[in-house]
Amino acid sequence: MNEVFEFIKKCGTYYLATVEDGQPRNRPFGTVNVFEDKLYIQTGKKKDVSKQIQKNPKVELCCFDGQGGKWLRLAGELVRDDRREPKEAMLESYPNLKAMYSADDDNTEVLYFKNATATFSSFTEAPKVVTF
Repeated sequence: MNEVFEFIKKCGTYYLATVEDGQPRNRPFGTVNVFEDKLYIQTGKKKDVSKQIQKNPKVELCCFDGQGGKWLRLAGELVRDDRREPKEAMLESYPNLKAMYSADDDNTEVLYFKNATATFSSFTEAPKVVTF
């Protein structure tokens, strides 16, 4: 899982895909953190993406390193964690978000991956799969 985390951090931006009424929805994200040996992302509960995840927690993210010609696809289920500690950890990792989010507000949402399958791919190497 740490290899997945490091790759996503290096890419900076990843694209998270959800489903809404049978229609794929995709948007850029930039938050990723490891807390208690779980890979977390962050969003706001008021956003459509949060509502889509709560209705169908199966998601996929994709990111491309831009220079090494490698990309990552991470499929799994997202689980909301309403505890204050993982929210604080995320906001400490991304202090610029503190202008919009707080560990104590009713909007900040952190979610961790479960039943995750990460596939590292490139045009020059065989795919590498990591599960967690």
